[in-house]
Amino acid sequence: MCNMKGRYLKPRHAALPLAALIISIASTPTRAAEIEGVSFPARYEVAGSRLDLTCVGLLRYKLFIKAYVAALYLGSGARSQDVFDDVPRRLELSYFWSINGADFGKAGEQILEQNVDASTLARLRPRLDQINALYESVKPGDRYSLTYIPGRGTELALNGQPKGIVEGADFAAAYFRIWLGERPIDTALRDQLLKCSPTALSAVEPGAVVGAAEVRTR
Repeated sequence: MCNMKGRYLKPRHAALPLAALIISIASTPTRAAEIEGVSFPARYEVAGSRLDLTCVGLLRYKLFIKAYVAALYLGSGARSQDVFDDVPRRLELSYFWSINGADFGKAGEQILEQNVDASTLARLRPRLDQINALYESVKPGDRYSLTYIPGRGTELALNGQPKGIVEGADFAAAYFRIWLGERPIDTALRDQLLKCSPTALSAVEPGAVVGAAEVRTR
């Protein structure tokens, strides 16, 4: 959510015991998409729900600097226009630069303030504090993921290791707007992630390469 030097990119429910909250995630890497040399599996099986890769995208800082790549997954049968509904979804981010953990919350809230009203932000405040406290610093190659499962909540994980879960469909609908909302962190990234249908990548074979706005194989 911020650049490699920690500058921001412009454009409570009580924590439950972690062991009781972990969402078990198993990938099925039979077919993968690749962007900027980073591969993403075609699907995940999460708490009994199948999440299919919808599309991938690249966020650039000041047009030239590659900040991170992202992949959006949706529950089977969901469409990109359903992304803020109570449907399973996952956003996975792979970073090209080191970012301080404290900067994630600060930058995210700047964007969130542009996408929800003040009353919603106030209602979400305890849960925002909860997820902000979970973020750790990242280095190049690290991945954060946000996985929402109805009835379970939004899990934040770093390199596949769960950090915690935040409850509520309302929280997920708001928090995913940081990347996918009307005023996201980057409109180009949002458009890349939402332009593909859930089945657009279903026929991509191993080694397929996904460009910023299209899928091509080689």
